[in-house]
Amino acid sequence: MTVLVFGHRNPDTDAICSAIAYADLLQQTTRPEAIAASCGTPNKRTEYLLRRAKVAPPRLVMDVRPEVEDVCQRNVTTASYGDVFYEVYQRMKEHDLRAIPVIDDQRKVIGVLSLLQLMDLIFRDDRDPLKTRTVRTSLSKICEIIGGTFQHSIEPAQHDELLVMVGAMSAGGFTERMQRFPAERLLVVSGDRPTIQLPAIEHGVRALVVTGGYSLSSGLVQLAQARNVAVIQSPFDTATTTMRIKSAQFIDSAVDKTYISLYAKQPVDEARAIVENSNEPIFPVVNDSGTLVGVLSKSDLVNPPKPRLILVDHNELSQAVNGADEADIIEVLDHHRLGGGLKSTQPIRFINEPVGSTCTLVARQFRAWGIMPKPGIALCMAAGIISDTLFLRSPTTTDVDRDILKWLRGFVEIDLEEYAKEFFEIGSALRTCTAEEVVREDCKEFVEHGIRFSISQIEEIGFDLFWDRKDDLRTALEAMAESCKLEFSALLVTDVVSNGSLLLLSHESEEWDEINYPRLDRNLYQLDNVVSRKKQLLPLIAQLIETSQRH
Repeated sequence: MTVLVFGHRNPDTDAICSAIAYADLLQQTTRPEAIAASCGTPNKRTEYLLRRAKVAPPRLVMDVRPEVEDVCQRNVTTASYGDVFYEVYQRMKEHDLRAIPVIDDQRKVIGVLSLLQLMDLIFRDDRDPLKTRTVRTSLSKICEIIGGTFQHSIEPAQHDELLVMVGAMSAGGFTERMQRFPAERLLVVSGDRPTIQLPAIEHGVRALVVTGGYSLSSGLVQLAQARNVAVIQSPFDTATTTMRIKSAQFIDSAVDKTYISLYAKQPVDEARAIVENSNEPIFPVVNDSGTLVGVLSKSDLVNPPKPRLILVDHNELSQAVNGADEADIIEVLDHHRLGGGLKSTQPIRFINEPVGSTCTLVARQFRAWGIMPKPGIALCMAAGIISDTLFLRSPTTTDVDRDILKWLRGFVEIDLEEYAKEFFEIGSALRTCTAEEVVREDCKEFVEHGIRFSISQIEEIGFDLFWDRKDDLRTALEAMAESCKLEFSALLVTDVVSNGSLLLLSHESEEWDEINYPRLDRNLYQLDNVVSRKKQLLPLIAQLIETSQRH
């Protein structure tokens, strides 16, 4: 089963690169089924990095809750209009099925056919002698089902509503009875009895079935040709032949068109609510165009398989992909504080160390395994370190980061100083994104002392663009706080040249007077030498919240 390696929501370069690199390492070592995934699109800088590294972006997965297509049965036995009882019954019997979907030539679902509905073709209207002998079929289907051959064929594929008469009585009684019905609807079943065969042909019946492996005489065949009567030879006796003719009925009239279908992308929980009170035996699963994908029964929804996740660059469920709380989290690799909400039913591998970048931890595992990373993967890990440590200038930088980045230089094919300069110059969020996109680009939610809030961070070269857009950014922060039901939202704009930041808030309370940093404008502070969200800003905000709650 696939294991998805995920960074956090609104992923930055470290989140995406650590997922890509760790999945690559796992594929070579312990988990060949590992796949890098992302619950957000790469920002401009990360896109630039992936192009330079010639590495494909991770799979975009916005929600890991199991969907109907994940649990439905894909190998589906189906039926179609024009199929007959006998062949559909054999399919259902072979696969031990209670019901099957009925589809058209484009695999669009027409309806559902249950075994009970199928049996009703044979046994319905058993109190009406006329209806019990009525068979809707074609002569070619009859010939196929009885394993017979045509002595004379007339429009064998034509769909007919036939009245089956068995020539088992006296010739006179049979002839008198035959005269009561329209000749073009009659199908006469007879053994080697010319006294039955001749009047049937003279009456111009639709078809004559000769049983017991017998053939019609050449003279009667010529008469049948003259009167447009089809002739079929059956290898079975009359009773068996008649039963098989009844089983050659088209299934069309038995198909239930009031079925319940489910969409392939429908969450399992939603599907369960739809089907739990239904008595339907199966539920066709279709894609957006209505094409059959699979079938689902209620039992498939009892214990659906949980997705298996590895979290990198985060350990809080509030920052994880949607549905992570319903998944099996089998491993965590992170360098942030421990957050709440993460639980497991089994012991898991949990690595959390105070280094500047998750990519540092991934690269260290490459080295521990004795595996030399490919140049593109090495550049991804180097880029994650460069991004998260501001090229080793952030206070979060450790000697481990410096050592690992030095080790990675031996595998990359470009100059890292030149790359770092290009990396920070390209993709300015303030230059290329709307205010709404800026405040959500690298946004993380936190909970401190019961207060939910978010902190977004962007890196820029200088603050000129910020001053032009601060009012729009403040409005975007206010809207995000309201839509996400947060106490407040914050945006940390970091200048990678001066190693300082500006902090913009959606709103502030009186407690912010304790922040001890210069207030430049409404909800705006200058934070010199503050560049780290996790190590500098988050502890500061947590302290302010705690202080406010003590007062």
